[in-house]
Amino acid sequence: MNVSEDILQGLSKEEASRLQGLYGKNILRTSSRRGWIDIFVEVVKEPMFLLLCLACLLYFILGETGQGLLMLAAMGAVAAISVVQELRSARALEALRKYMAPHATVIRDGISGKVPAEELVPGDIILLEEGELVPADARVLKANDLSVNESLVTGEAIPVDKDVVPEHDTLFQGTTVNSGKCYAKVTGTGNDTVLGRLGKSVENVRAPRTQLQAWIARFVKAMTIFGLSGFFLAWLVKYLHTSDLTLSLLTGLTLAMSAIPEEIPVAFSSFMALGAYRMATKGIIVRHPRIVENLGAVSVICLDKTGTLTENRMQVRSVYDASTGLQVEWEEGKPFTESRALWFARLACESEPFDAMEIAIAEAFGIHPGDHDHRSFRMVHEYPVSGRPPMMTHVYEGPAGRVVAAKGASERVLRVCRMAGTERLKWQSRADAFGALGYRVLGVCSAVHQGSYPADQDGFDWTFEGLIAIFDPPKSNLRKVFGQWRNAGITIKILSGDYPGTVMNVARQAGMDGDLSLLTGEEVMALSSQDLAVRVRGTHIYARMFPDAKTRVIDALKAGGEIVVMSGDGVNDGPALRSAHVGMAMGKKGTELAREAADLIISDDNLERITEAIQLGRTIRSNLGKAIRYLVTIHIPIILTASLPLLLGWSYPTIFLPIHIIFLELIMGPTCSIFYEREPMEKDIMQPAGKPAGASLFQGRELPVTLALGISTTCGLLALYYFFMREGYTVAYTRTIVFLTLVINNILLTFMGRSFRETLKTTSRYPNSLAVPVLVISILFICCVYFVPFARELFGLTDIFAAHALVVIGVSMVSVGWFEVYKYLHVAHGSA
Repeated sequence: MNVSEDILQGLSKEEASRLQGLYGKNILRTSSRRGWIDIFVEVVKEPMFLLLCLACLLYFILGETGQGLLMLAAMGAVAAISVVQELRSARALEALRKYMAPHATVIRDGISGKVPAEELVPGDIILLEEGELVPADARVLKANDLSVNESLVTGEAIPVDKDVVPEHDTLFQGTTVNSGKCYAKVTGTGNDTVLGRLGKSVENVRAPRTQLQAWIARFVKAMTIFGLSGFFLAWLVKYLHTSDLTLSLLTGLTLAMSAIPEEIPVAFSSFMALGAYRMATKGIIVRHPRIVENLGAVSVICLDKTGTLTENRMQVRSVYDASTGLQVEWEEGKPFTESRALWFARLACESEPFDAMEIAIAEAFGIHPGDHDHRSFRMVHEYPVSGRPPMMTHVYEGPAGRVVAAKGASERVLRVCRMAGTERLKWQSRADAFGALGYRVLGVCSAVHQGSYPADQDGFDWTFEGLIAIFDPPKSNLRKVFGQWRNAGITIKILSGDYPGTVMNVARQAGMDGDLSLLTGEEVMALSSQDLAVRVRGTHIYARMFPDAKTRVIDALKAGGEIVVMSGDGVNDGPALRSAHVGMAMGKKGTELAREAADLIISDDNLERITEAIQLGRTIRSNLGKAIRYLVTIHIPIILTASLPLLLGWSYPTIFLPIHIIFLELIMGPTCSIFYEREPMEKDIMQPAGKPAGASLFQGRELPVTLALGISTTCGLLALYYFFMREGYTVAYTRTIVFLTLVINNILLTFMGRSFRETLKTTSRYPNSLAVPVLVISILFICCVYFVPFARELFGLTDIFAAHALVVIGVSMVSVGWFEVYKYLHVAHGSA
């Protein structure tokens, strides 16, 4: 390279020091973090945290220290989760620093030397060579054979040629010099680089609350208000009737405790944590358990191409040999046949190639070199990549004389070779056909030369040898995985920074032949929000996408009610990963920023793990729905039985004591948090009709049937309550009848709730290691509180007649047993 004097001089040390004072060091700086007090204030504002505080306070007031301490532990867990969320953005920025070169070659005061990359300032002149990371944003001043791998920023797998021409002279911090060398002038450092702005956009995107989190927040807030209102109302009514402050307070607390469903947030946390653990055993690392719920509702999967759908490596796809007229396609496990075009393409590469395309040619040649061995040839002269379109030439001394080999852009190679115009047009059309498929096409030519070398490489007497088509191969299981997602009712969209033809080719190989509408990043940014909301529903291929465009597509899908997964592995995918409901990154080839910004990490980069994650997410969501239905069903009779007699002025206005509510919650908590979590996957979980992606927790008739089941249970309890009260039985006797009926109902509801579609005949065969223990423990408890004098006295119970015990069992069977008949008649026969 001919280097001008101003480049050789660079900045002076004094100027560099002044500029560093102005711009700061070349490091990524995080914004000011909120203090612990700010974080704590946000935590205690959450309805879930307020619910736990209230439950904790009630337990301590009632003297239940153990339960109070348990609630304190739950509160600590909620606070810890919030703090972890606060720190995630900072970790994402820290991850970016791995892409900053630790040292850089800089020219100052006319002297070239190594300095820490963080010492660079705008205006510095740096020297970059093959294999080095670009330490700051810069503009090319002089270049020789320069190409840069920008896949981490742009998503494009193929290295980009760079020179001093405007629009081709920009270098981005964190990218890699693929070939050649250059002098460049630093234009941006630290947070003022493209890489730094990517980091800031990751920092600024807040992880969205899941649908179920929002529902639980609203529900528990409403129930908390109801519980507090019920507490004051019950206290007032009881106090006006009895003037007994202590008894009135106890009555109010009983009603409040019956209304507060603190099992729901505990169940949610347990399901998510246990689900995350199960996924970890399958190589799916969950960085935040809350998103497990979103996996069960996924309706759209957005995927980056490079490294996610493809292998992120170049590979020879096809060789078209001019000497034989044969085209040889790449097939998995099948070697290329011997080819002159491939042989001369290998000679035109470096002996130890670093460039991605040269590595691909070397690998293809190594599969079947035939009788040729390039190592027996000694390179005696070379012409580096030059011209537009580019071309490069190597000259060798071989056993039979001097051999010249060249490769380059197909139109350049065809131009310098001896051939008729019609022949040239024929080969150019073949090259264009490869290009339309998204392949990078190289022309190959050869010559035999004696004497002095021509001034430039066009001066050889070239013979055209053929075309080499190179591509980034799709993953082998891509079509299979896409088929699984479509069968599950999930829409697939590709968001890639690569060229339209390349993305289209990958889409076709993935089986998306009918979904090939396309938008580019510029088109996405040019659309209004309303127009984009319409276009994203029918557009499935997005090319030349940059980070802001990807995030805008994700946001448009979310605004349309979709539950969105984004899978990517590059720095440019970070903001979209954070913006999506579920961000997934590849564990092996994914960048550190992508892994830190993602919610899930696929440890082995296998796309089928995404299918497994969705399958587990749907199972967990389904089982959580069973748990929530169970809790709603059992809470209705508890609340109504505790409140209606008081409001109606019955003779026995408070049949339940706080100990009964505490006990029932001790049963309900483990039942919904552990028993239902162990339930197996139902057979149609991955079918759209089984669990439609994006559906709410309650589907179809589930909510009204659940409410009806709770009301029918209440009717059975109140009927027994009223009958035995009117017949003159004591409070203890009536309480025993009602309490035993409620416990038996709870057992029946637990097992009937294992499926909304299948009857007990089927669900009894479901494998669940806790089924027998739950049944045995429930029966043992009934025996304990009824037959053990101390326990019976503690619960305020008494002996009942055998005939009345049969009545209890009969009423329990009738009040909840109709649900089994409903499943058999309406669901099993397809009318629900």
